[in-house]
Amino acid sequence: MEILTHNDTGFSHQFIVAMPDMSDPWFIGTVSYLFQHDDEGCMGLVINRLTSMTLGEVFESLDIDCDRDELLDRPVYSGGPVMPEHGFIIHRSNEGPWSSTVNNGHLSITTSPDILQAIARGAGPEDYLVCLGCSGWSPGQLEGELKGNAWLTVPGDLKLIFDEGLESRYDAALRRLGIDKTFLSDSGGQA
Repeated sequence: MEILTHNDTGFSHQFIVAMPDMSDPWFIGTVSYLFQHDDEGCMGLVINRLTSMTLGEVFESLDIDCDRDELLDRPVYSGGPVMPEHGFIIHRSNEGPWSSTVNNGHLSITTSPDILQAIARGAGPEDYLVCLGCSGWSPGQLEGELKGNAWLTVPGDLKLIFDEGLESRYDAALRRLGIDKTFLSDSGGQA
């Protein structure tokens, strides 16, 4: 995989929040962090949907020893429908010596097992999410979906990922726009 570096074009370092009438059942009720957006498309990770796996199960499947019990029940996120069998670890860009696949200057995505080994030893990043799968849009696809009112965009804020609870991330993203979800219609109006 090519290593991508900081890129502030397009929608990089922003969130997209699915509108209530989202037509793609996979993305209903989701908040996705967009790592990279350029003329080749867009890559992101859903930050508010869990898999049925725990971090302990991931460690076990990779034969990584972990005697830190507090990590074993930690949730694993479903980052998207693309490459669902691959692991993606989101962490702050300034943390660690790991070889990251994507680094947008704010967050990094690391896919190499050495970061999981470091996490298991207590030497990993302070803040991280472990995701299976990612989300991707071909060139112009996300722009078309935004024009079709499938998503709202929210400026990037790492607190939404690392400080906000899983169950409140959708509402918290909307609040950053001054929107209460009870006032969002699940269908467009007619003039």
